[in-house]
Amino acid sequence: MRYVNALALLLVIVGAVNWLLVGIAGFDLVAALTGSSFGETNTISTIIYVLVGIAGVILLPVLGRWVMGSEGA
Repeated sequence: MRYVNALALLLVIVGAVNWLLVGIAGFDLVAALTGSSFGETNTISTIIYVLVGIAGVILLPVLGRWVMGSEGA
């Protein structure tokens, strides 16, 4: 589970960096990497966005443990 959480965290960070770039520079990194224009999606970018969303859901229990003060995230 440790590796799943690490991969999920990496994907959430990618999503966060993408949103940071959208907010600061109006640049969609995922769209640029997958050959789309800002705001457009294609199959690859859709898969990336879905994986980032799933990663966020996977990390919800980790957040819950952290908020409740449990060790061993």
